[in-house]
Amino acid sequence: MAVIYVDHADDSRLSDFTAVSDPELARTRGIFVAEGRLVVRRLLTASSFRPRAVLVTPSAMEALEDALPARPDVPVYIVPKDVMEGVAGFNIHRGCLATGERPPRVDWRSCVARARRAVVLERVGDADNVGAIFRSAAAFGAGAVLIGPACADPLYRKAIRKSMGAALTLPFADADPWPATLRDLTADGWAVVALTPAADAMPLRDFTSMTRPPRVAIVLGHEGDGLTEEALAACEYKVRIPIRASVDSLNVATAAAIALYELS
Repeated sequence: MAVIYVDHADDSRLSDFTAVSDPELARTRGIFVAEGRLVVRRLLTASSFRPRAVLVTPSAMEALEDALPARPDVPVYIVPKDVMEGVAGFNIHRGCLATGERPPRVDWRSCVARARRAVVLERVGDADNVGAIFRSAAAFGAGAVLIGPACADPLYRKAIRKSMGAALTLPFADADPWPATLRDLTADGWAVVALTPAADAMPLRDFTSMTRPPRVAIVLGHEGDGLTEEALAACEYKVRIPIRASVDSLNVATAAAIALYELS
């Protein structure tokens, strides 16, 4: 394990970490940034993604010391807190960052090949919601997430942090072409379930009480507008979570958690 002490924020060896607050720069460089001790630990010990470097303060180094030997080829840069903030451009509360290499694109069929439950997203643009959905998917045993159009990047720093590292361990792939992927899932034997607040949709408990199909994909849409008409038409089932009439809908990540719990 290469441990390197750095005293200056402009050290060229730390250049990848300047992408912490610039997701487009991270994408251009083919990297992602993980933030926080638990998330970095998962990158080092539980993820198939290749870490490139770790940046820590001395106290964070102590907290990660047992995990770092899992990746002895990864350089570990130890810096004072003010140097870390100078590189990142803001206060990194837990004093711990890592960069990793973005994986090559995966065909969605290979992504879901071993899954019995999957989550499919369309136009879920908020990184916190995407991260929370990944966390629930991991918690309730979904085997894959398929990313449709106009969704936040699962490997954006905020999404990874909100997922508690699940975005680094749960398989995901682009649902491309869209919405044909939904029809292809049905043709492959999946029950494709649109989650919608529409009054004519089947209550979730009624769906889960049916003779359960062996493979179920839950499809979730935009935080405000829901699924597009094209996506709804491509789904075999329309299912709703019954709520009081005074509330029009649930947060998309909350709805995902409830549906995944019921299916589990």
